[in-house]
Amino acid sequence: MNKLLGIGLALSLLVVFGSCKPKQSAYKSVYEAAKERELEENTGAVSTPAYPTYSNVENEPVRTEKITPVYETDAAGLRAYSVVIASLSVKPNAEALKTRMEQEGYNVILAQNPQGMYRVIIASYDDKASAVNERNAIRDKYLSMGTSDALRKTYGIPFDDLWILQRQY
Repeated sequence: MNKLLGIGLALSLLVVFGSCKPKQSAYKSVYEAAKERELEENTGAVSTPAYPTYSNVENEPVRTEKITPVYETDAAGLRAYSVVIASLSVKPNAEALKTRMEQEGYNVILAQNPQGMYRVIIASYDDKASAVNERNAIRDKYLSMGTSDALRKTYGIPFDDLWILQRQY
């Protein structure tokens, strides 16, 4: 009799506590909703630019310097206005970044100034407006992917400090 009572009690406890167990799908839906909210908050924070925007490209600042292409094959692509994504003092580092960005589909040019700094150029144009528009598009693309710190870890550069170089002849 005690055995039957013990088994009955065990079965009733199993049924009672088994039905109170929360379902995984309930946790999953709450978790996914929280992740979506977090993603929206992060994307909203990144999409508001922390850099000045210019409606008139003539007011856009440029740096002027004499540069020469590191490789002769890059000479034809180097124009008057270039978008510089990095300025590095070590050639292998510049080449590594060039390779990385070429894998993403860009036609990257390495140029060197008289002081020996390597300019990693991601785009080059004959007019300033095209260079400014391309710089803004590249900056917006990469900043929408993550924070400046995350981009620095991934690419070695922050993408919020792209600048326009006017080639001096």
